[in-house]
Amino acid sequence: MSTDFLPINGTDYIELYVGNAKQTAHYYKTAFGFQSFAYKGLETGSTDSVSYALKQDKIVIVLTTPLKQGGEINEHINKHGDGVKVVALWVDDATKSWEETTKRGAKSYLEPIREDDDNGYVIKSGIHTYGDTVHVFIERKNYKGIFLPGFVESKSDYNPKPVGLKYIDHMVGNVDWGEMNTWVEFYEKVMGFSQLVSFDDKDISTEYTALMSKVMSNGNGRIKFPINEPAEGKKKSQIEEYIDFYNGAGVQHIAVATDNIIETVKQLKARGVEFLYVPTSYYDDLLDRVGPIEEDLKPLKELGILIDRDEDGYLLQLFTKPIVDRPTMFFEIIQRKGAKSFGKGNFKALFEAIEREQEQRGTL
Repeated sequence: MSTDFLPINGTDYIELYVGNAKQTAHYYKTAFGFQSFAYKGLETGSTDSVSYALKQDKIVIVLTTPLKQGGEINEHINKHGDGVKVVALWVDDATKSWEETTKRGAKSYLEPIREDDDNGYVIKSGIHTYGDTVHVFIERKNYKGIFLPGFVESKSDYNPKPVGLKYIDHMVGNVDWGEMNTWVEFYEKVMGFSQLVSFDDKDISTEYTALMSKVMSNGNGRIKFPINEPAEGKKKSQIEEYIDFYNGAGVQHIAVATDNIIETVKQLKARGVEFLYVPTSYYDDLLDRVGPIEEDLKPLKELGILIDRDEDGYLLQLFTKPIVDRPTMFFEIIQRKGAKSFGKGNFKALFEAIEREQEQRGTL
């Protein structure tokens, strides 16, 4: 067996560039149950940008806003709206991670640098991936601080309860026409990932639209990146809509795991998170299709939760509407009962739900 030249311990954090980090942080706390965690801004000596790090169980989201005009963060927001810039990966050796990936053809984003404070030091490095998205490698074995050097602990009097989100299950990238295999090869060659599963336009299509998708996974299976590209259909697919409004490739959705999807979705709905509507007819022959499940069907139907089965078990999933003004980024809530797949049996119902939204937006 070949050795994994890029061992990854997990997702370290996801950083979004946003127009107003303070207000966005309030939304993530209120709606999704994230907790104040760490902060970097004028008070800590950061004069060009401010960042709020929020946490729920193993998930860390960093929201960053520029404090001055011009520069890379402003450009990113002008072009893409609020969106994911950094998918940070936790590694044991950030220097080696950078060397191994760049020698295999990755374009460097950040040469290895050491950042220190009183709590030790972190080594960071980074490479470019699809669109303006980057992977930053974080080596934190010599660091005892709250999050990263430059950040201080962030406390708040306002601490809404978590909603049961545990960790990032997978993260999906949308790329342009004909680019999927380019990025599949990138993850294979540059990062040593392997292809877990692939879907073509026969698997993922409706009367109007279609897409193709391949799921890439790292050596230990902790990181999963499905890559989507549009496919020919009668009308404009959600991937094309995303690329039009995001102005290029980018992270389409973040799938977050829960141990109790019914409770999590109930709480999210009560806090104002909007989900795609699934017609009740979806549930008519559901149990014939997926077989017996432990959950009561009634609450699943009331909440519009989708169910699918593979040879390892079943999964329950539900997708939010876009959480930003442009029809770009959204979240998936997923609970796995053994299943290792991605809900192939739900693609048609899901796409039709998205098409209903696109029709209302006039972008179908």
